[in-house]
Amino acid sequence: MTIRYINAISRIPAAQWNALAGTDYPFLRHEFLNALEQSGCVAPDTGWQPHHLLVEEDGVLLAVMPLYVKQHSYGEFVFDHAWAEAYFQNGLAYYPKLVNAIPFTPCNGPRIAFSGISAAALAPLVSDALQREAHRLNASGWHCLFPEPGQDDIWRSMDADRRIACHFHWHNNGYAGFEAFLQDCQPRKRKEIKRERRITAEQGITLKRLKGEGIQPEHIRRFHLFYQLTNAKYNGHGGYLSEAFFQTLLRTMPEQMLMVFAYQGGECIAGALSFFSSSTLYGRYWGCLQERDMLHFETCFYQGIEFCIEYGLSDFDPGAQGEHKIKRGFRPIITQSFHYLAHPQFRNAVQRFLSQERQAVLHYQEKMTGLLPFKPEDGS
Repeated sequence: MTIRYINAISRIPAAQWNALAGTDYPFLRHEFLNALEQSGCVAPDTGWQPHHLLVEEDGVLLAVMPLYVKQHSYGEFVFDHAWAEAYFQNGLAYYPKLVNAIPFTPCNGPRIAFSGISAAALAPLVSDALQREAHRLNASGWHCLFPEPGQDDIWRSMDADRRIACHFHWHNNGYAGFEAFLQDCQPRKRKEIKRERRITAEQGITLKRLKGEGIQPEHIRRFHLFYQLTNAKYNGHGGYLSEAFFQTLLRTMPEQMLMVFAYQGGECIAGALSFFSSSTLYGRYWGCLQERDMLHFETCFYQGIEFCIEYGLSDFDPGAQGEHKIKRGFRPIITQSFHYLAHPQFRNAVQRFLSQERQAVLHYQEKMTGLLPFKPEDGS
């Protein structure tokens, strides 16, 4: 078996990549990763140099891994800025680093796809290759962000340290409708959710969901305006992603896209874009022209819950962070990442930090679980 790297995913046919990665999990699809690159959102001048890892044997592709040479830590949602600062203070370079991740996407999922090789054989091969490549590039190490628990056997057997965090996901208990979900909540919490939805309606706001072929290029243009305005207001820039990126996705994988638009007085004032697999809705991007009371919660959360119930999806991952999700039924779940630092002293220091951080995260998860709106018999 041999390892090689490619600097653009377009250098491998989509059919070959997707034959291993599949097309159900939207973010590992060739179409999604290629849209990032073709639109220029992921490129050397944005600090994301594609460096995808391929495992081959006798010309047959056995495994693929999305990999990037990073010159910063933005767009990752696993925060290691303090590590970079510590390197800098000691006269060392933290960047470049190798990152196995889906850019700008803090969603659990497969981070390596393979066939014709066992996980036990794959793990040491890839671990050795990543360490050698980090050394060749003079990188500080390599990082795997948000791998799905189903691949734990690979990452735990590699020479890397596990880090955990807490996100908030909604789970569908086979609800027949939104009212059935509310019946799982304590009466007071149920009333709060109903009140929030009523406030949206009382402002004369109506919501419309579009998916697949129902989404048109003009919808993308309108949504991207919202996305830019909201990012400029809260982040000081227009967002990492261009309209060209979203338009490319509309052409190449519309069947996994869901858009929710809010209208008031005949004008479209806000929108959210999500993606979905056969089991999970992934809430990703939001923006508005005009802010309205409770509109964000209705557009990004309650409409997504209704969609999951209607289409029988088991889970709703609305993105990273956000304690405001708890009282709306999103449970605290543990996410993970894996980190290999080549410098032995810094690696020891990070290991000590991760041990302390792990206890704090688990304590936080327990505390947040106690704030869930559900009746005690339903797991609060």
